[in-house]
Amino acid sequence: MTTTETDVTVTKAEPPAPEPPRRQREGGVLNVFSHGVLVIWAFMVVTPLLWAVMTSFKDDRSIFGSPWALPDKLHFDNWARAWTQANMSDYFLNTVIVVGGSLIGTLVLGSMAAYVLARFDFPGNRFIYYLFIGGMSFPIMLALVPLFYVVNNMGLLNTLHGLILVYIAYSLPFTVFFLTAFFRTLPTSVAEAAFVDGASHTRTFFQIMLPMAKPGLISVGIFNFLGQWNQYMLPTVLNTDPDKHVLTQGLVQLAVSQGYKGDWSGLFAGLVMAMLPVLAAYIIFQRQVVAGLTAGALK
Repeated sequence: MTTTETDVTVTKAEPPAPEPPRRQREGGVLNVFSHGVLVIWAFMVVTPLLWAVMTSFKDDRSIFGSPWALPDKLHFDNWARAWTQANMSDYFLNTVIVVGGSLIGTLVLGSMAAYVLARFDFPGNRFIYYLFIGGMSFPIMLALVPLFYVVNNMGLLNTLHGLILVYIAYSLPFTVFFLTAFFRTLPTSVAEAAFVDGASHTRTFFQIMLPMAKPGLISVGIFNFLGQWNQYMLPTVLNTDPDKHVLTQGLVQLAVSQGYKGDWSGLFAGLVMAMLPVLAAYIIFQRQVVAGLTAGALK
C-alpha cells in the first residue's frame, strides 16, 4: 500500500507596497500647510479676545500708555462701574429674557414643523418646505419697514414679547431646514413600534422622537443663540424704549457715552460681559454641536 503525499504550498500575503516617496512628501507638505493655516487663524481669533479681556482690567492711562502690556493691577472696579452705572445689568436681563423666550419658542415650533415635514406626506409638503428655504434667502433689511408697521399695528412695538415673536419668526426658517434633514436620518422603526403600542402622534413626538433628536436640537439651538444674542438690527428698529434695550443696543449706547467721558476701561468691561455668555455656551456644548452636525453623515 502506497501513500501519496501531497505537497501543500502556503502562499503568504505580501505586505502592501509602500507609498512612493513623492506622494509622502506631498502629504507631509499639505499637512504642514493646513496646520500652519489653522494656527494662524487661531492666533487671529484668540488674540483680540485675550486683548479685550486684558484691557478690561486696566485703567484708562494704561490702555493708551501701554496697550499690549499686562495690567500692573487688576481693576475690578471697571466691571462694577459698567454693571451698575452703565446699566449693563438691565441690558443683560432684557437680553436673557428675549433670547431665552425666543430660543425656547424657536426650538419647540421649529422641531414640530420639521418633524411633520420630514415624516408625513401630504399635499403641499414640498411647497411649505421650500417656503422655509426661501425665508433663509430673504434679506432682513428688506423686511424692516413693513415689519415695523406690522409690529406697530399689533401693539407690540417697544415690548420684549414683541421682540421675542420677531426673533422666533426670524430664526424659524433655518431651524426647520436644519431639523428636517436631521429627522429624516432617524430610524422609523421606533416610531412605528410606538404607534403599534397605541401611542398618539403627540406622545410619539415628545417622548420618543424629540429625545432622539437631542444632538440636532443642541446644534441648532447654539446657532440660534449666537445669532439672537448678537442681533442688533431688529432691536434697533423695533425696540426704541431705553428701558427695554438689549445688550447690543446697550453696548452701542455705552460706547457713545463712555467715549465722550473717556471711560474706555468701563467700555471694555461691558464688551467682555457681553462676550462671555457666547464663549461659555460654545465651550460647554462644543461636542454636542459637532455631534449634531455630523450625525446625518454617520447614520
